[in-house]
Amino acid sequence: MRRHHRTTPRITRVLGSLLLVAAASAFTVGAAPAPEGAAVPLDRVVPAPASVAPGGSPYRITRDARIRVTDSHEVRRVGEYLAGILRPSTGYPLPVTTDGGGGIQLRLKPGMFGAEGYRLDSGRGGVTITASAPAGLFHGVQTLRQLLPAAVEKKDVQPGPWTVAGGTIKDSPRYAYRGAMLDVSRHFFTVGQVKRYIDQLALYKVNKLHLHLSDDQGWRIAIDSWPRLAAYGGSTEVGGGQGGFYTKADYQEIVRYAASRYLEVVPEIDMPGHTNAALASYAELNCDGTAPPLYTGTNVGFSSLCVPKQITYDFVDDVIRELAALTPGRYLHIGGDEAHSTSHDDYVAFMDRVQPLVAKYGKTVIGWHQLTGAHPVPGALAQYWGLDGTSAAEKAQVAQAAQAGTGLILSPADRIYLDMKYDENTPLGLHWAGYVEVQRSYDWDPGTYLPGAPSSAIRGVEAPLWSETVTKSTDIEYMAFPRIAGAAELGWSPAATHDWDRYKVRLAAQGPRWDALGITYYKSPQVPWPAS
Repeated sequence: MRRHHRTTPRITRVLGSLLLVAAASAFTVGAAPAPEGAAVPLDRVVPAPASVAPGGSPYRITRDARIRVTDSHEVRRVGEYLAGILRPSTGYPLPVTTDGGGGIQLRLKPGMFGAEGYRLDSGRGGVTITASAPAGLFHGVQTLRQLLPAAVEKKDVQPGPWTVAGGTIKDSPRYAYRGAMLDVSRHFFTVGQVKRYIDQLALYKVNKLHLHLSDDQGWRIAIDSWPRLAAYGGSTEVGGGQGGFYTKADYQEIVRYAASRYLEVVPEIDMPGHTNAALASYAELNCDGTAPPLYTGTNVGFSSLCVPKQITYDFVDDVIRELAALTPGRYLHIGGDEAHSTSHDDYVAFMDRVQPLVAKYGKTVIGWHQLTGAHPVPGALAQYWGLDGTSAAEKAQVAQAAQAGTGLILSPADRIYLDMKYDENTPLGLHWAGYVEVQRSYDWDPGTYLPGAPSSAIRGVEAPLWSETVTKSTDIEYMAFPRIAGAAELGWSPAATHDWDRYKVRLAAQGPRWDALGITYYKSPQVPWPAS
């Protein structure tokens, strides 16, 4: 099951965090770094582009270079974002302007590249990124970042040179949904910490940030009509810490910042199970009218909203209404997993009443794949979190729903759950789904993974990070990197580009970039990291 494993005591987690620095400092000696001044090959990008045609003279960014944009506000915003990356490390002024020739040009050409695709042309006269929409330009900028030396990511002036290899990249995503989930319920993360993760995800063209906003251990979003949810239900976390919650302004700032990086926030309120924080906050939500105490452990499956009570649906309506009003994105996730204290009949009845409330407020339902055991509404998405060894019957249930029109997001726990330990020596994480090294996390095909599910039903992939043992940004990074890069490639790149032996070389080249960005990552022995 998704989160059934009891974690080690808090003292072990603290010791594990202290060991992170030592663990992160070990590395495998691999290929020597590229010669100073050599351009990064066009095919060294993660995720792998759809088409790469190297050739022609390289372009070198100099002090006279400009970033040329159109009059569009969004294009200029992408240009300013790029300038914000390049100016500190190059020391160049790099004005963002609609005037002049050469340099780096960002332009829109409607109808050519889809919602997120782009074309990058590099030659002696400059680099041009062309897209049909601003999101495509932004993704093209992420590719350009990776075609420059890793030192471009640093915040102080570096010697350069800043050379981009000549040639053309044509690129667009395999799947429209490429997500990462952050559990802010078991341990709370501040707005600043979430923004840091957003910036890291953007580098790999991830376009959905799923925030797990409620669980047994904490309620993390202010709801005006039920104020004790956040004030009381958000007052603790796993291990008994002080917890925390997002005001509506905090949440809107996360949404705004994510949108500036072309990520859509997908909020989740888990129900009918995983609801102890809500039940503790309001006695009337319990069938017996008695509020349980706040919970700071890691067991699951013991809580349930009271399905027969009308107040349950008044509560859910209010929460969905307020959260939907704060969320410009298309989706609202209603959880639905591990409802072990809810009978099957009650579970079906609950989902039958709650799904229409999501539509009432203009959102599309996402639920964990147990939703397929009820009646998914038309257009709903089910998020599959099973294992390679999940029973054939459970897989068949999900596949049958997919055949009937339910879309699927794939998050197999023994592949891309980022909270799974890499191996038995990993100081953080769990291992109820097994140990998940970098190759295992990468080496599967979403299009053929679930037997019986039509490939057309696969909407994309998402890499969840549950936070039983994760308490700070360095913990997030250590568990996410390098696996999040592979998950992003599974979502973006054509299946034909999928090859572990080639991927691990491209992945290894990301190491110096993560060093420059100050990202704490696991230096897997499976990856030929550059020699120090």
